[in-house]
Amino acid sequence: MKSRMITLPEAINEIISSCEVCNVGMVDQENLPYTLPFNFGYENKTVYLHSAPVGRKIEILKQKPDVCITFSTAHELYKQSEKVACSYGMRYKSVLVQGKVEFVEDFDEKVRILNIIMKQYTKRDNFEYSKPSVINVAVMKVVAEKIEAKAFGY
Repeated sequence: MKSRMITLPEAINEIISSCEVCNVGMVDQENLPYTLPFNFGYENKTVYLHSAPVGRKIEILKQKPDVCITFSTAHELYKQSEKVACSYGMRYKSVLVQGKVEFVEDFDEKVRILNIIMKQYTKRDNFEYSKPSVINVAVMKVVAEKIEAKAFGY
């Protein structure tokens, strides 16, 4: 099976939109890797994230905003021979996004981004938010500096 690089923006968008979670890799204050799953939204080569406004990830991202975000979907086990372990493999489609986290503080922009995140999971465009819920959530955006995508086994 061969890997196939994907370059069409529509195909990349399709992979990302089919994912339920993305994994965000960062490097902590001791230069150790730290990776967490996030719910997300995606639009115009920008990944949107939200979280509690305090905690280890927030401390890391404020000091070191460089991140690598991975998306992976369409996993399918295949085999050539049921008895031969090395003949097994996994088909998948994946996207890798590299960029810098930017924290969003503007109330209206946070609402716009939260709607993008909600649309990822509900396909609806607009929601209502209480003022305290918007004020008390960390909203982040990562404009893609680099995007790589591939399909393996498809």
